[in-house]
Order: sequence, then structure tokens, then C-alpha cells
Amino acid sequence: MKSVKLAGAMGLALLLAACGSKGDQAGASASEGGDQMAGSAAPADAGSDGAMAMADSSASGQAPVAFAQCKACHSTEEAKTLIGPSLKGIYNTKAAAVAGFEFSPAMKASGLTWDDATLDAFLENPQAKVPGTKMTFFGLKDAAQRKQVIDYLKTL
Repeated sequence: MKSVKLAGAMGLALLLAACGSKGDQAGASASEGGDQMAGSAAPADAGSDGAMAMADSSASGQAPVAFAQCKACHSTEEAKTLIGPSLKGIYNTKAAAVAGFEFSPAMKASGLTWDDATLDAFLENPQAKVPGTKMTFFGLKDAAQRKQVIDYLKTL
């Protein structure tokens, strides 16, 4: 029984660490106007087997491994808001346009459209792309993983 409780506690700790924040952004939530994605940066090198699995799943309409970070805070179901807005249909839409989610003033004023280039820059470093965003995601540094996530978002 102790091992089950320990495993559950470890899983919760990992999930919370994935949604960790930096500096004064700690604890931002949807109710506070946060436009958040999940977690901390993924490992820079998923290895060739991991990269192949992500490419295959992305091409088949299944979420790539790197998208697991996004799922900690975002739904892929229409109008289902979690900590962040739903990502269903987000590709080629204006930033802060998802109904039912309270975006930060910075995201509302960004004027961005979620295309390949914008998503790539935002996923790499959200705070650099939208200074003042309350999203606590530190960025996905691996370009191949960002591309796989973007390709997957296009399928939603």
C-alpha cells in the first residue's frame, strides 16, 4: 500500500513540476487571466527513437510525445478550458480569441495569429514572444519537437 501512495505522490509531484513557474509568474491561473501552457522545457534531445515516434504519431493525427507537456494545462476538446484555453482549432486563429477563457492583457494586445512561424517562436520562448504573458511554460527548445507539436495542432 505504501508503494501505491508513494507512486501517486511522485506522479503528482512530477505533474506539478511540469506546471512550475518562474519568478513572479508563480500560481497564475485561468481565473487570474493566465494564458498558460504546460510545464518546463522538454529534454533537448529525445534521441532518434523518440524523434521517430513523435514524427510518426504527429503524421497519424496522434499527439507527439512533446505534446504531453501541453496536455497538462490544455485540452484538445472544443470549448474545454483547463488551466489554459482549449487548443482545438487554434491554428490560424488570432491570439486570445478562444471564447470562455480569460487571457492576459499582454496576450490580448499581442496581435498574433497562430501560424507556423508565430507558434514556433512562442513555443520556443513564450515570454520573449509575448512579454507580460502569464503563461508559465519555459519553452520547448528542440526545433524538431516544436514542429511536431505545430503539425499536430494543425490536425485539431
